[in-house]
Amino acid sequence: IAVTAGRIVAMQPAVADRGTEEIDARGMTVAPGFIDIHSHGDGGLRDDPRMESVIRQGITSIVVGADGSSRFSGDAGNSFAAWEARTNLLRPSVNIASMIGLGTVRGAVVGESDRGASASEMARMTAMVERAVSEGACGASSGLEYTPGAFASESELVALCRPLSARGLSYATHMRNEDDQLLESIDESIAVARGARCGLQVSHLKQQGTRNWSKIDACFARLRAARAEGIAAWFDVYPYVAYATGLTNLFPTWSRDGGDAAFLARLADPATAPRIRQEVLAKVELIGGWDNVQISRVGRAEDRDAEGKRLGTWAAAQQQDPYEAAVGLLRRNNTDVGMLGFAMSEDNLDRLLAHEFSMVCSDGGGFAIDGPTRRGSPHPRGAGTFPRVLGRYVRERRALSLEQAVHRMTARPASRVRLGDRGLMAVGMAADIVVFDPATVSDTATFANPFQYPVGIVHVVVNGYWSLRNGERPGDGTGRVLRVAS
Repeated sequence: IAVTAGRIVAMQPAVADRGTEEIDARGMTVAPGFIDIHSHGDGGLRDDPRMESVIRQGITSIVVGADGSSRFSGDAGNSFAAWEARTNLLRPSVNIASMIGLGTVRGAVVGESDRGASASEMARMTAMVERAVSEGACGASSGLEYTPGAFASESELVALCRPLSARGLSYATHMRNEDDQLLESIDESIAVARGARCGLQVSHLKQQGTRNWSKIDACFARLRAARAEGIAAWFDVYPYVAYATGLTNLFPTWSRDGGDAAFLARLADPATAPRIRQEVLAKVELIGGWDNVQISRVGRAEDRDAEGKRLGTWAAAQQQDPYEAAVGLLRRNNTDVGMLGFAMSEDNLDRLLAHEFSMVCSDGGGFAIDGPTRRGSPHPRGAGTFPRVLGRYVRERRALSLEQAVHRMTARPASRVRLGDRGLMAVGMAADIVVFDPATVSDTATFANPFQYPVGIVHVVVNGYWSLRNGERPGDGTGRVLRVAS
């Protein structure tokens, strides 16, 4: 494989020309750079553009703006183009494509209130989406368990996704519910794509809570039926039995109407507090109890002892009721508390990863074992997702073949977000390349110790330049923002 000026210029059994730099990859797997179709890896970019936990997985491009939240809103003062310029100045280690977050759009126009958008507000929001995709955004996303995105109706989502259709872009959704109302939420997601005449990407498909694990076949059946009627319906999945979110996600959506101050007031209001408690306890029972909730991040230094602890055990050590301990954390930290929820089945993960409609995502952040992005106790998916699929699910559990796994990490996501010159190794394609040892590649990050890099990822090339060579990081980042051609 010969690379010149950031492009693959030859692929032959033997290339006659000598390279300025050469790598002997005999015994290794050489693949297109991995593309993370659902990432939050840009979260620490300003603090640390090295993006160590991302690049060391073999990821060369990430798709951000997920779960309804993007770092631009699409209006004149906060456009995709302005975000692109700011991001490229940071010299990221990987390429970054972004969707427009419909929750961000709603927040900018409607605010934090649970109400329908007016006609003028709908017109403004639609124009913001149109501007973002015309400038290069690679789709639109929703986060329907998060506010203010949760306050959007199905008809609002349809209208905001219509600009995607003509460009062949997709609607990616963190659905309204991933447990007891899972199937109804898939139906709504399909209805949005049908109404907008666009593709559908179900984000991090899962079946939360033991009583919902058996719904996996119904999930597949609904997506298959959608494809039969012409909807390009796909999903992504991360290879872990725990999800990550904010602790407020245990609390009902209605209680979060109006923003943090209103939410905290309802927790103390005798008229609403008992109902909130009842609904939270039901949610916790669904996922298996308070020790299936692990605190991943707090905003207040005095509460750092809770990070990495199971909430039930931590509350008992504080001699507190776990619900009251959770509420106390939220109050003291002004709701800035992260959590992991252990609620999924590994047998289902085998089937999700192997399914013909699937692709791999991390849904993880970018961090390092040193420096400013080493904070809290994050989900290990931010450092281990892609090697974990190759090691645990390909080599050990044999849920899918190496070729299938690589396809779900490369060509398939590139096609979904229209990154036309990425995801394949062929003459003329961008030189994003990963070299790994299929016999040893594995994750090492755990829920107890997430700050560990994977093994077996030997070399990573981004846009024709070394980003990882023999496990070492040379020079500055060579990634950039990727635009979808209009």
